[in-house]
Amino acid sequence: MPKTKKAKQGKATPPKKIQGDERGLNFPRAWVEFPDPADDEQVFRCDLTWLTSRWSCIFGSGCQGIQAGRADDGCCTLGAHFSDEEDEERVAGHVERLTPDLWQFHEVGTDSGWVEVDEDGERQTRRWKGSCIFQNRPGFAGGAGCSLHILALKEGKEPLETKPDVCWQLPVRRTYDWIERPDDTKVLQVSIGEYDRRGWGPGGHDLHWWCTSATSAHGAGDPVYVTYRPELVEMMGREAYEVLVGLCEARLASQLPLVAPHPADG
Repeated sequence: MPKTKKAKQGKATPPKKIQGDERGLNFPRAWVEFPDPADDEQVFRCDLTWLTSRWSCIFGSGCQGIQAGRADDGCCTLGAHFSDEEDEERVAGHVERLTPDLWQFHEVGTDSGWVEVDEDGERQTRRWKGSCIFQNRPGFAGGAGCSLHILALKEGKEPLETKPDVCWQLPVRRTYDWIERPDDTKVLQVSIGEYDRRGWGPGGHDLHWWCTSATSAHGAGDPVYVTYRPELVEMMGREAYEVLVGLCEARLASQLPLVAPHPADG
């Protein structure tokens, strides 16, 4: 399971007021549970409120960024922690194919490295000039945004193939819990839901702005389960994803109003 990008500024407390156009964290959600068709010892628990919402990434087109004064960074300000050695090795293979026309900080990254160790001794992408070293800044000829993302699109790949796990999974959150049933059997419950402020840990409450509950990020034509199909298939498996699609379609086809809609959808 990938580690979150860390947002630790001491012992944080929840904000006293909602930030900007965010609609808050506490509201009813519609969850559904179903067995994994590919694994008898695993069940999925999915947040239909989130997965049928109209959220979409608005990086570069209204995103306010997680740090005040750095809207152009989006959620890249803190860099990305690797989930494990395999994640870092996979990313390293793609970094080798980045060229100066795709990666603004190619010279810096190749000469002095693109990985750093945080205060807890955990490895992450290096921060350079206030944000992730792979983030091309506005005005760069090769395009603004993640150079690893740009590489994937140029090669006809899904960005999830080239980016660190935590980057391509955001803002979908996958967690694991072993559930002991009354008959003394155990099952692995895999939850698929919204990566809200709490997903960042205590420091998440200190973020300048976060998109998943912001009305400005909830105007997509298609719901999350459709727009995030590649990522969800990778996280759940194709068979489980198809079950999820059926459940989401049934929810949206039901008589309106929906039970427990996402408040940011308006």
